[in-house]
This record gives sequence, structure tokens and C-alpha cells, in this order.
Amino acid sequence: MNHHDSTDRPRCLVTGATGYIGGRLVPELLAAGHRVRCLARSPEKLRDHPWAGETEVVRGDVTDADSVARAMRDVDVAYYLVHALNSGKGFEDTDRRAARVFGERAKAAGVRRIVYLGGLTPSGVPADRLSPHLRSRAEVGRILLRSGVPTAVLRAAVIIGSGSASFEMLRYLTERLPVMVTPSWVHTRIQPIAVRDVLRLLVGSAGLPDDVNRAFDIGGPDILTYRDMMVRYARVARLPRRLIVSVPVLTPRLSSHWVGLVTPVPASIARPLTESLRHEVVCREHDITRYLPDPPGHPLGFDQAVRLALRRVREARVTTRWSSAAVPGAPSDPLPTDPDWAGGSLYTDRREEVVDAPAHALWRVIEGVGGKHGWYSFPLAWSLRGWLDRLVGGVGLRRGRRDAERLRAGDSLDFWRVEEIERGHLLRLRAEMRLPGLAWLEMCAEPAGSGRSRYRQRALFHPHGLLGHAYWWSVSPFHAVVFGGMARNIARAAARQDPDVTR
Repeated sequence: MNHHDSTDRPRCLVTGATGYIGGRLVPELLAAGHRVRCLARSPEKLRDHPWAGETEVVRGDVTDADSVARAMRDVDVAYYLVHALNSGKGFEDTDRRAARVFGERAKAAGVRRIVYLGGLTPSGVPADRLSPHLRSRAEVGRILLRSGVPTAVLRAAVIIGSGSASFEMLRYLTERLPVMVTPSWVHTRIQPIAVRDVLRLLVGSAGLPDDVNRAFDIGGPDILTYRDMMVRYARVARLPRRLIVSVPVLTPRLSSHWVGLVTPVPASIARPLTESLRHEVVCREHDITRYLPDPPGHPLGFDQAVRLALRRVREARVTTRWSSAAVPGAPSDPLPTDPDWAGGSLYTDRREEVVDAPAHALWRVIEGVGGKHGWYSFPLAWSLRGWLDRLVGGVGLRRGRRDAERLRAGDSLDFWRVEEIERGHLLRLRAEMRLPGLAWLEMCAEPAGSGRSRYRQRALFHPHGLLGHAYWWSVSPFHAVVFGGMARNIARAAARQDPDVTR
């Protein structure tokens, strides 16, 4: 980070900091040496970000002229990263009004530049034939370009990164459906772009010359159909080959209902996205490289962008406030403000018990699990699971534990491995049994006052393909016995302050 005097550093206003792009742009701007102010309707949503203490936050809304005016004071560059897609049928009016307010207040405050991330629109298609989503994005860009403040409108198609609504829709459709009867829009050509390249260009746009007031098409090196993207996603994610059959009878409205049935992406987002997919969105120019040349290895190709999006999403999804571990900071990683439906499916079994023993006694029981102490649950179920794992070539329960008293990160523990340990508080285990997905088991000890404690337990499963979903639902009826019994018996063992009493 730049360490020169703060008055020499440009101040950037970021709207939409609780959103997908905004939450990832803020740390990139800070790393580039900028001061950052965020305009947010709910500032409390930003508190879990590791950069929260390095920014100013103004409470307000882009449709409220007074709060926008407050946020614009002494701002050099204003980023417009909001849209009203979730606000219902009137979202175009809301977007139009907000863009006008933003442009007017930026002009009045003497802001040097506006940067807007919009949508790539098809060539030669009149505005009245565009989907409402793309039409509104294009109109917002025109309003800001006419504001009197030099504006850079970056127009992107599908952004590839965990948390991007377009990417999440692609992820769920591909992972959950080995055989797909799809709308005809799967043959539409699209030029996707990696989120890392979007952020690189957004940060660079802060330094564009003052006479630049125009739109730029931005995209990656690959031009693909939606079908191509699903096939290539499956290959990168190591899923079996997908069978995709398109039919012309699925209209955009029917398509959005189909997407709603298959994926957790809300209908209010899925419908405008699917309506937009009927348009070909391919870059007509790459003029931005005149001002911001591509560094070596950029822009990233589709496969590499997907690989980065999948690389840490599973591990990062597990991190919660139970742990003091830092929130992952790479642009492709999930963030605390990402919606619950982002990041792929994550099934969870939660248990909680109040324990008649202090937290340190409860912790002794937690740290003593596995090996000769067993798993404080129905013994036959664990033995059977270990035997089945060995039957398919897994490690089973034969590994035991290295140290009978203390666990360390990286230790093997029967068919688990210690992924994280916060002594006296949290034990997180990652499953190393053969599974159609990734699994974790977390055990947490917390003080509850009056010599008591609280035991929290989570089993998490990130399924891989349709088989992974089928596996979870086939074993979930037994969770009450296996995981419920485990939580109760650990609480009882701690109350007796003897981890050998109940197994």
C-alpha cells in the first residue's frame, strides 16, 4: 500500500460496496494507494470485511440526493456499481432516477471522474428490443456520460467469479443437471471476463486522462456459447460430461422458472439474466488497452477464470465468526456480503447443547475425540462408515490419532484431518474419506456464564455434482442419531469432566 501523506492520495467513492463487485473493488483500491469512502444503505453489512477499519462509510442511498451529496464531498473518483435489479418491475425508473442524482451531485461536488460498470449490449439492436436489464444498464451509462463529469463506462458480459449472479447460475445449472433440456439461448455467443480483469480495469480507470468520456467494451479472450461454457465448466470442475439438448419452446419467462427450479438464484435476478441471454454480447472494440495495457497473462481465459473461482470457494465457504481466521481476500473468493445462494451448495447440520461444565472442561473432551476415545456417538454407525470407506479404497478409521492428548493443525484423526484448531475454542476437521464432495466437522466451546458453557457443532458438506446431492439426502435421515447423539454425549462427558465415561 502507498504510504505517502493521505492528502496526496485520491479519494474514491464506492457505491455498492456490499455488492459483488464493490466488495471486491474496495481492497484493490486501498492496495493501489487510494483513500476509500463507501456509500451504503446498511453500513453494518461491511463490518466483517478485513478492510472495514480502513474506509469511511456514509449511510445513504443513491436515490437520495442529500446522502449522495454528503458522500461526494472531496471525492476525486466516484464508482457507480449499483443497479435496482432486485427492486421489482419498476427497476428501470429507479435506475434512471439514481443515475441522474449521482451525475448531478458528482458535477456539483467537482468530482474529477465517474467510473461505471455496465452491461455489454449487442450490436445493431434498437433499445426497445433489448431486455429490460440490458436496456437499463445502457441508459444509466448514457445518463452518466452526459453528466458533465468525465465518465468511463466499462461494459461487460458474463463476469466469471464466485458470487457473480451470472456465474452462480452457470455453476448450479451445470453441477446439478447431468442431462439438460435447455432453452435455445444456450447457442447465444458470449464473451465472458474474469472478475480479476474487471477489477484491474476498474482500478486503472481512476487514472484515465480527464478528456476521456466514453464507453469501453471489456471481455476475456474467449467467445463462447452458453452451451460451451457449461461444457467447459464441467470439465474444469471434473464433472462427468454433460448432455445438453436445446428446445425452442422455452421462452425467457419459462426459462427463468426453469432456472428457479434448478438453482437457488432468486427469480428476481434469474429472470432478467435469462432474458438478456437471448442477445449476443461480444466486444466490438478493445480500445481500453490504449490507456490500460493488458499485463502478461491477461485477460484470463475462461477455463483459468473458472479454476480460480472454484479453487478456494469450498474452503472459504466454511469460515465463519466461530473462527478468527482472516476472510479470504483474493478477488475470486467469497465475501461475507455475498448472498447465501452464492458459492455453490453447502449443506449444514447444526447442533447446540448447554453444558453443565466450564468451557475448558468441554474443550478437553473436544480435543480428545477420535482414536481410542471414539466419536461419542452410535459406535456401530461410525464403524460401518469406516468399513465402507475402506471398501472403496479410503483410509477408514485405522489411522487413529498421533497424540492422545493434543491435536495440531495437519494431524490425521481417523478419517479426518485437523484443518484448523483454536486452542480452547474451535476444532475444524476436514473429511478424508471417499465422498462425492467435501465435508467438514466443526466443534466449538464457548463460555455461557455461571460455570457453564455452550457446545456448538456443525457438519458441512459441499456436494460434487448430482451424486453429491443424492449422497447428502440419503444419509441425512441418520443425522439425528449420529450427529445429535454426538452433541449430547460430548456435553454429558464434559459435565462429568471425564472424556472416557461416554463414548
